[in-house]
Amino acid sequence: MSTTQTPSRFDTLPDEQTLAATVTALEEHGFSVEVVDDLEAARQAVLTRIPHGSSVMTNTSVTLQQTGIADSVNDGGPYDSARVKMAELDFATQLQEMKAIGGQPDYALGSVHAITRDGTLVIASASGSQLASYAWGASNVIFVAGAQKLVPTLEAARDRIYGHSLVLEDARAVAAYGQHSSVGKILEIHSELPGRIHIVLVRQVVGF
Repeated sequence: MSTTQTPSRFDTLPDEQTLAATVTALEEHGFSVEVVDDLEAARQAVLTRIPHGSSVMTNTSVTLQQTGIADSVNDGGPYDSARVKMAELDFATQLQEMKAIGGQPDYALGSVHAITRDGTLVIASASGSQLASYAWGASNVIFVAGAQKLVPTLEAARDRIYGHSLVLEDARAVAAYGQHSSVGKILEIHSELPGRIHIVLVRQVVGF
């Protein structure tokens, strides 16, 4: 399996009609949504929603890196960075404490691997470390996603995960950590109580 080439259909931006229909479906399922034009607008949209002093977990995400959101939270910003706190602990002896910090913040930030036309969010993970906060643990969740991640069905979402996202993440993991990635767990979020999950959609190709 190649780790450098992926099908271009997974990086195709939708037309405005498809984007609008997906936003409507998401809102009908309890998610709040805003659409922005570029990466800086996405960064500002996220940061303005988070009160200063809030505990914030930036889950591992190429999208959060590319938008500058991760650095804004973790590099001395006006937030209580859960990731910085976790880095101060010992993985071998303080893992449960790390899980509590990362899994129950005021705000969990991240991205998704696919959004279906009928309004379902699909997130894949090797370890599942971020999924608990998305599903239940975090008080608030903000997802940032490039509009290229919109897909027609759940089957297409899984195709995107295995045929595109995993290929790119595997290459990133080998370069960064010297080890391959995998899909260990997949979370589907079909609906949410209004007010907890906010989605920022970017009219650009960003993330995997």
